[in-house]
Amino acid sequence: MENLRRISLSANGQEQVLTIPQEFALSSTEVLLRREGQRLIIEPISRSSLLSLLTTLQDITDNFPDTDEGLLPLDDITL
Repeated sequence: MENLRRISLSANGQEQVLTIPQEFALSSTEVLLRREGQRLIIEPISRSSLLSLLTTLQDITDNFPDTDEGLLPLDDITL
């Protein structure tokens, strides 16, 4: 198995602490932790960009009112 390194766990009050070596450092400050049998899986939670969030939203199907209705047309400005 590549990228294998043996490290120690330490105790901090009621919790166990895992120090992640630099070569395994994550770019995120939050992670998801889950157990699969005897394994602990650590997955980084990456911040999504606004664009990626917007792509998950459903299209707006509402009919918006014509706010220009009843207004005089704009005059073309020439210099």
